[in-house]
Amino acid sequence: MHFTWTQLIPGVGYYYSHIATLAIVSILLMIIGVYARVSLGSGMTAVIPTSKFSVRGVFEVLTETIGKLADQVIGHHGRPFAPYFTALFLYILINNFVGLIPGMLPATQNFNTTFALGIFSFLAYNIIGIKYGGLGYLKHFLGPVWWLAPLMLAIELLSHVLRPLTLGLRLANVITGDHTVLGVFLGLFPVGPAIPFYLMGMLVSTIQAFVFTLLSMVYIALATASDH
Repeated sequence: MHFTWTQLIPGVGYYYSHIATLAIVSILLMIIGVYARVSLGSGMTAVIPTSKFSVRGVFEVLTETIGKLADQVIGHHGRPFAPYFTALFLYILINNFVGLIPGMLPATQNFNTTFALGIFSFLAYNIIGIKYGGLGYLKHFLGPVWWLAPLMLAIELLSHVLRPLTLGLRLANVITGDHTVLGVFLGLFPVGPAIPFYLMGMLVSTIQAFVFTLLSMVYIALATASDH
């Protein structure tokens, strides 16, 4: 059992450190989001991109980049989901990065957190699929051949039920492994030799946030494909 800064919060303890971290990151991102929205302004000011580096500029670039990726993965109807994917990516990324701070336990290292994110993604793409495809979305669970419908239904249901589980396991296990390696080297070499592992940790954290977001895009693309 290792010390974490969140243990200093009354009533938290070690086993609830990931919940405290999740709450801190959530509050921080809400504050940043509100500040970015206020900076955006209204009217023509909100349409014209900012010409200087700022919180608003970072959000604009990130949302535009993820929006273009959504266009490629989902299609022309993927752009409206750019804010959702941007929020999902940032939420996971910042939680991953927090774990790089000595004495902080990342919420994404706990399977309860990542599984909850997986369930959120699962509910999102199914709701969107029903909204876009109606009954047509439910038909794809039965397959193209009617006499194989019972078998295809069982396979499709199992596949869909396992998606939040695999999303959660992949994220939690990779982040746990990465931060464990970093923690070992920090214990041996607090500075100097540990720097490459910090860089590796940042890369892994970014990739895992991107993979989770990309898979969520793919699921929405599959869920809305029956509508086109």
